[in-house]
Order: sequence, then C-alpha cells, then structure tokens
Amino acid sequence: MTYSRIVISSGHGKHVRGASGILDEVDEARKVVERVADELRERNVHVITYHDDVSTTQNENLNRVVDFHNAQTRDLDVSVHFNAYVETTKPMGTECLYITQSALAAQISAAIADCGFIDRGAKKRTDLFFLTSTAMPAILIETCFVDSTADADAYGSQFGEICAAIAAVLGGESDVAPPPDASVDLTGPVSWFGGPDDDGVSPSEGLAFIQEVEQAPQLFLPSQPDATTGLARRLNPHIHYVACRWDYDETPREMLLEEVALVRNTRTGSALTAFPADWGPHEDTGRVADISPGLMDDLGLATDDEVDVIFPYRRPA
Repeated sequence: MTYSRIVISSGHGKHVRGASGILDEVDEARKVVERVADELRERNVHVITYHDDVSTTQNENLNRVVDFHNAQTRDLDVSVHFNAYVETTKPMGTECLYITQSALAAQISAAIADCGFIDRGAKKRTDLFFLTSTAMPAILIETCFVDSTADADAYGSQFGEICAAIAAVLGGESDVAPPPDASVDLTGPVSWFGGPDDDGVSPSEGLAFIQEVEQAPQLFLPSQPDATTGLARRLNPHIHYVACRWDYDETPREMLLEEVALVRNTRTGSALTAFPADWGPHEDTGRVADISPGLMDDLGLATDDEVDVIFPYRRPA
C-alpha cells in the first residue's frame, strides 16, 4: 500500500533534545525527515513536515507534535527517531514501532536494513504518546543507534539510500531507470577475513581496490591497530563487508565502491547487505567469498557454510 498524503515529523525538539552519541538524534532526524519528504514529493505524494522549535519540556513537546499531526488532513503519520543503548563499535540495527501498522512497520525496517543495517524488525509499542495519540495510522521509525560506530558509519555512507528506501515503501518507486541485472551471482562456501585478529594477512597487507581510508571510511576502525600498517588489518570486523573474485571488466572498481552486495545464508535464508572491500578468496580455497567476522556472526555462519552473493544488489520494488 502507498499513501497520497503524509505528515512526517522529527522526534524531540530544538530545546528538548533526544539521544546523543556519535550522532545527534534531533539533528539527524530532521535531515531524514526533509530528505524523505523530497523523495516522496518526487513520487507525487503530498507531504507536510514538522520540527518542534518551541517546546521547552518533554510533555509540551509530545503534545505539540501530536497536535500538529492531528490538525492536518493525511492518510499516515510518521515520526522519525534514532535509537540509543550503550557506546559500542558493533552494529545494532534499525527497527520500526507501531500499534496497528505491523506490516508497514516491517516493510520500513527491512527497507532500511537493506542499506547495511541489522533488521530488528517491527515492534508493537502501546506506551508511546505519538503512536497512541495520533488519530490516523502511525509508525515511529528508529533509524539506527546513535552510539554505535558501525551504525553511524553505515548511516553516513548510505544516507541517501536510507531515505529513498523509506520513501519507496511509503510512496512507491520513483520514475528512475531500473536497477541493472546482477553482474555477480555466486553460490558456495564462505570464510572470514580482515580486522586486527586476522593472522592470515600480514600486518602490512593492503586491499585490492581501496588504497586509502577516505575511499570507504565506513569500512575502517578509527585508528590503525597496533603493530600494523595495512588496511586489511584496519577493517572494522563488525561492519558488513565482502570479498569476491571480482571481474573488473564486469564490476569496475568504481562500481564496487558505490554499490552493495547481498549475502545470504542458504541454510536459513537470512540475508544482509555488505560493502565490497577486497578481491578474494584464492581459487585454491574452493570458496566463493570471504566476509567480515561480524557478518558471519549476524548471518549465523561458520567457515565453509554455503552462501549466495549477489552484486550489485538493490532492494526490489
């Protein structure tokens, strides 16, 4: 289902701040709201946005936001937030909260997760003022965790894709060229590589098509691990990345830096997106891919389990 009239607001307010860590919830929620609104307008959806610059208390803020929504003519109410737990380098993920809109919330969570996050799914919440007090169907998006380095990096690199994914669920696909057919579609055994604990690469070993951290900052730890100089050891093991034996004629280096792959555990069907990070593994291993330790864990994989790898991957309509 798509919607023709939507009101979308950012969580908290200018003087009633939300979560703060690597990201600031209020600042980033406002950016997401406006970018999603732009994307929806390209889909001919009537969108009204709102940010509270007036309230000075939480109670005033909640009532002001809900009153604004309820004063509009619309089919759907959307509130954009960011989550928080404890400071960590690990990925934490995205989720969407609802009371009545379980299917829509699940679609939104899955769409954001396709941009490089763990899918925490749709969660029913009957204790949130926004969801209980808006008169129309409503969802509350928890985009990612402000105190997770992995989430913040993925959010920074995939901001446009995240907003487009939300808009595509709410308003349908835009009139853009269809995504290309997959250039890579592999099935076979997998293993892991990269990060400070990978003794299979030398301390100075680099990566095949990434020579500087700045080319793909979301992939790397903030500083070089002790006694190492190479980018392979600096890869953040919690980030989802993948190496395959890419054919640079079919998947040029520039394409590998711009697109994401989909990695699927063929036993469970669980799948997550991953950033291409290197060329490998060697043919002698019999494996089709090496992936990050974090992606191994999040997909429930062990060495030599079977995976599917699709590249480039873009969420289907």
